[in-house]
Amino acid sequence: MYTVVEPLRHPGDADASLADIMQFKEPWNIIRLLAFTQISAWGSLYYAFAVVAPDIQRELGWRGETVFGVYSWSLLVAGLASTPVGILLDRFGGRMVMACGSLLAAAGLGLLANVHSLGAYIAAWTLIGVAMAMVLYEAAFATINREFHLQSRKAISVLTLFGGLASTVSWPLTLWLSGRVGWRDTFLIYAAVQALLCAPMHLLLPAGRRAPVPPPDARMEQARNFTLREAVRHPVFWKLAFAFATNMFIFSALSVHLIALLQRFGHAAAGAVLMASLIGPMQVAGRMAEMSVANRFRPQTVGILTFSFLPLALMALLFAGERQYAVAIFCVLYGVSNGVLTIVRGTVPQALFGRENYGAISGALAGPSLLAKAAGPIVAASIIAAHPGTTVLLAGLLAVSAASLMCFLSAIRGQAAMPELRST
Repeated sequence: MYTVVEPLRHPGDADASLADIMQFKEPWNIIRLLAFTQISAWGSLYYAFAVVAPDIQRELGWRGETVFGVYSWSLLVAGLASTPVGILLDRFGGRMVMACGSLLAAAGLGLLANVHSLGAYIAAWTLIGVAMAMVLYEAAFATINREFHLQSRKAISVLTLFGGLASTVSWPLTLWLSGRVGWRDTFLIYAAVQALLCAPMHLLLPAGRRAPVPPPDARMEQARNFTLREAVRHPVFWKLAFAFATNMFIFSALSVHLIALLQRFGHAAAGAVLMASLIGPMQVAGRMAEMSVANRFRPQTVGILTFSFLPLALMALLFAGERQYAVAIFCVLYGVSNGVLTIVRGTVPQALFGRENYGAISGALAGPSLLAKAAGPIVAASIIAAHPGTTVLLAGLLAVSAASLMCFLSAIRGQAAMPELRST
């Protein structure tokens, strides 16, 4: 007998399929599978482009607005696809949806490696955008929440620790590959990884059966299971969606423009890069801290701290950005907030709306965030073009972060005041 909640039939059962027999004996091995596929997917579909974009622009002779604009289009596509993909995850589980997403990613990357026209370039990134919705965090979180029960929050935290390594692995690997075989063959290699490694690994996930509900004496108070229709009609849903989207807008804008902003404060390029390098380790540190206190605080409480750190970080940069200690404070608070926010996005929707329709509801919540993620760099670039200094952009981002915090607090207050939104 298994010693943990096991969503699979016992391999010795007469009606167990070959796929069931191939499953690991413990659900925690699902995290081992998803750790590799998340690093691979984020690295090839999201992070690699930043390294090879200049090479694409030089070879094809297109304007930067075109090269980066179509990439932003892929994020819009991912946002639009997130809700229907979430519904599929609720119905069929992660095995087939994520496996098909890996094959679609391979097709998109393969097409991207062979583009010579703008139409093909747009088509490739459209495929990749749909694949993002099928294989990145939201899909993995839905799979985890389907297969784990009381340990889903811990499982999400562990997975994000691995996912945080994606940029650390992808950026130097992509730079090394593109320098030796070119950007086209680099994408072909990544396409092969998606088709030959990630898709088969996703096929080893459980076949969509939900984890058994634990007995009453082992069960904590649960949130009522909202349907997608019920959730989107509730003000708490839209407050939460706005809070996540505005937060993502800030992180997306700064991920592209932070180094340039630090240089405008008078920091040398090497120093700016060195200070910004604190952000990655702080993301991991934040996630490790969240794991250590996961059983002591509700996800909503962790979310309040996470949303509070961002305006504090921006205030340090806005009022003392020319000083190194202020930049260090910014990088620490910004990194911790960004790292833990990923976990909050995976756990708070379950706490508020239940797990039964988690995939559809979290997908609907992710849609506005992905749209904001696409808009962040473009809007920030427009502000910088009109106001080349640092004050206007940072003051605007600070105002947005304050609005994001207020919306999250309002969502939590709305949840606490209504008995049908009980949290774990």
